[in-house]
Amino acid sequence: MSRQDAAAGASAAIGAALYSLATRAARRLPRDMSLTSAATLATLARTGPRRITDLAAVEGVTQPAMTALVRVMEESGLVERRGDAADRRVTLVCPTEAGAAYVRTRHQAGVHAFERLIGELTGDEVEALVAALPALKHLAELESQDREGPKR
Repeated sequence: MSRQDAAAGASAAIGAALYSLATRAARRLPRDMSLTSAATLATLARTGPRRITDLAAVEGVTQPAMTALVRVMEESGLVERRGDAADRRVTLVCPTEAGAAYVRTRHQAGVHAFERLIGELTGDEVEALVAALPALKHLAELESQDREGPKR
């Protein structure tokens, strides 16, 4: 087996493991809002105010669907619409303090869930995860850049 074949096999195995872990983690999160709503709110908290059309593209939904989603989150007090100082014709969606607090709480719950699981690993397994941290962080950055595109 060539190095290239071995690397492709390792990439596939790592990808499968990460995907399985991510989907299982997503299923364990509270169901107090849809995954699209939670993802949209997290995007806003992470990247700052966005146009509805940008949010729709980032989250992979239609603009009318995003408009409806933003309206529901606005009525719930999680986001607000503000004018864009650079272009008064544009309206930006921003997280409210309640929305930002929701994202922080949900994030912390996810971190704690993984902490509990990591606590069940052997010392060698924890060391392997620590050694993999730089690569995992870089992988998250690459995914974020690919998914969200440039901030506007």
